[in-house]
Amino acid sequence: MSGRGLCVTSCFAAAPLAAANAVAMADNTITVTVAYGTTKHSLTLTGQDGKEPALKDLSEALTEATGVPAPSQKIIFKGKSLKDMDESLSSFGIKQGCKLMMIGKRNSPEEEAELKKLKDIEKSVEQTAKKLEKVDGELTGLKNGFLAKDLQAEALNKLDQRVKVAAEQFMKILEQIDAMSVPENFSDCRMKKKGLVKAVQGFLAQCDKIEAGISDHLAKIQTKNLALAE
Repeated sequence: MSGRGLCVTSCFAAAPLAAANAVAMADNTITVTVAYGTTKHSLTLTGQDGKEPALKDLSEALTEATGVPAPSQKIIFKGKSLKDMDESLSSFGIKQGCKLMMIGKRNSPEEEAELKKLKDIEKSVEQTAKKLEKVDGELTGLKNGFLAKDLQAEALNKLDQRVKVAAEQFMKILEQIDAMSVPENFSDCRMKKKGLVKAVQGFLAQCDKIEAGISDHLAKIQTKNLALAE
């Protein structure tokens, strides 16, 4: 009897939680219909990190469904062109079941091939950036005394070598991007290429900053060692 009572209590306790989760999921998900040419696409969108779906979420879904890249899309709702990608769909008055329209042109197979090359390069940038981030984290650990002082000089020299390797990889990537000849009419490729160059230049500046930090910390250790020797 007591066991059955416990089951009923547990079920009633779980019900409000399940309902709350369902409401949260409903607030975070929306289904809309987008007309592109003669085709209508029913798209279910879920916001990122618990937020409401934004226009960029719809744009990404349309790229996947139609092959039209985001820069070439013109998304229209109630006669107005939607532009601010970071705004939530609800801020435009878009609700569950709303109908929209998109105008846009797919890239040519030739441009798609060039875009694929740039995306492959982008992956290399991300992989090298992760290695650099790891070095930066280890340097911070050394500065905070997470390693015995007599071992720090050797560790710093190894970190310096890793930063130099990362910088060389970024330079090679820049050369690879620069060697790509992108036609004037490949607007998506040109935009992607420009963004990649800017990102790599930023990482190279970060390499210089980390190298300076390593040199500075190494100089401090050597100064202390000289002082102790005297």
